[in-house]
Amino acid sequence: MTIPQPAFYMFKCEQSSPPGMPKPSCVNNETKDLYGHLGMKLMEKGLIATVVPVRTACLNRCQQGPVMLVEPGHYMYVNNKKKKIDRIIDEHIIGEKPVEEYLIDEEFWGKPMTPEEAMKMVGR
Repeated sequence: MTIPQPAFYMFKCEQSSPPGMPKPSCVNNETKDLYGHLGMKLMEKGLIATVVPVRTACLNRCQQGPVMLVEPGHYMYVNNKKKKIDRIIDEHIIGEKPVEEYLIDEEFWGKPMTPEEAMKMVGR
């Protein structure tokens, strides 16, 4: 018997900036337990085998934090709270319909850039 691949990865930013840094942290006293909440909800619903929660460093959208990226599909969820995470699991993961009102605004999340395009930007 083979082990199936996960259907989803949920990347939760866990970047913590030192005090006085110009960019905000996705982890502070108010949001420090969101990753734990995500994992517990996935376990409660029996999804932990097909949905992998991943702690990650900065996802470069700090002003909209705390942020979470759901793959496949490049879905960036912003200003996360426990109730939002619950709804994302129920509607996006289980119901297969992204929660549109929680997604990052297009002005902060444009189309992906190819490696070739990125190298041209830096003159390589």
